Amino acid sequence: MKKIKKTIRPSWDEYFMKIAHFVSERSTCLRRKVGAVLVKDKRILVTGYNGAASGLKHCEEVGCLREKMKVPSGERHEICRGLHGEQNAIIQAATFGLSIKGSTLYCTHQPCVLCAKMIINAGIKEVIFSGGYPDKLAEEMMHEAKVVLKNFKL
Repeated sequence: MKKIKKTIRPSWDEYFMKIAHFVSERSTCLRRKVGAVLVKDKRILVTGYNGAASGLKHCEEVGCLREKMKVPSGERHEICRGLHGEQNAIIQAATFGLSIKGSTLYCTHQPCVLCAKMIINAGIKEVIFSGGYPDKLAEEMMHEAKVVLKNFKL
């Protein structure tokens, strides 16, 4: 009898996190490349990466205002021309009429406070990320809203 070699498959978290990292490769941000994947019932709903709003020039074309102003990471999000990967994923779901309530967000980095507020109001139940981000308030708000935060290292 021939012995069958068992395939080693990635866990679901590893699978979706690897996809989030692949999605981040589309980013045009000069400071941090972020990818996000919204998943429900082990099915991908939408993806998002950080970059300029549709139809606008990308930072790689016009430069980074935050970099020019020497703004530290985690501060002054309002002067960035780009959207975050999490924001783009949530917007994509809204654009196509997909409910993301109860979904899980896989993200290459821990979300900032702006994204945290969107995550909470969208009803996302869990955020699995693989890289830190200096935003304690985002952590506190998600904890208060009972959104599960899980740091998953590849």
